[in-house]
Amino acid sequence: MATRIILVRHGHVDGIQPERFRGRAEIPLSTLGEKQRLLTAARVKQSAAPEMVFTSSLGRCIATGESIASACDVSSQILPELCDIDYGAWQWKTHDEVRQNAPDAFSTWKKHPDQMQMPEGESLQQVLVRVTQALGKILREYEGKTVVMVSHDSVNRVLILHMLGLPLSKYWAIKQDPCCINEVEFADGAFQIKSINETWHLSQLGS
Repeated sequence: MATRIILVRHGHVDGIQPERFRGRAEIPLSTLGEKQRLLTAARVKQSAAPEMVFTSSLGRCIATGESIASACDVSSQILPELCDIDYGAWQWKTHDEVRQNAPDAFSTWKKHPDQMQMPEGESLQQVLVRVTQALGKILREYEGKTVVMVSHDSVNRVLILHMLGLPLSKYWAIKQDPCCINEVEFADGAFQIKSINETWHLSQLGS
């Protein structure tokens, strides 16, 4: 019997436009994000019966996950391994600021993300190690069941690349919008991606 993973990105927050390196910064959901998390919870309740909701340790994921857990009448548990990438010295700086002050490093991040070590922060390889450890634990403990994982843009990208067997150099090939849903099944040692970056449940909010 397949294990089903509903992988969700947290709702909208400040710092998405104009884009900042948000990372470990504690940013509450915006008004739009609050609406998104309720619609996402309704969507998960309608289409899945999860046993558990796991979230990053940051408030924007906890809030999104708690809405889903409440709607589905299950518990929500924090997994620190699902926390966003540590951008170190770049945290909360705008992309324009970093592009101007560290053009070579910024170019590396955009063109060769797998070769980038964030100053005073993490690399994608370090993110991959911790998030796949968390994923492995979930797959062992919830075999044949449905779980929800609520995390971040970067973490979700890394997880999906891992599930697809693709290298971290393909990081920018994956898109994750706020409160998107990705559905994955795991059986016989293999992942099957059912959907990526679904946002139709948010359509009533407009673009």
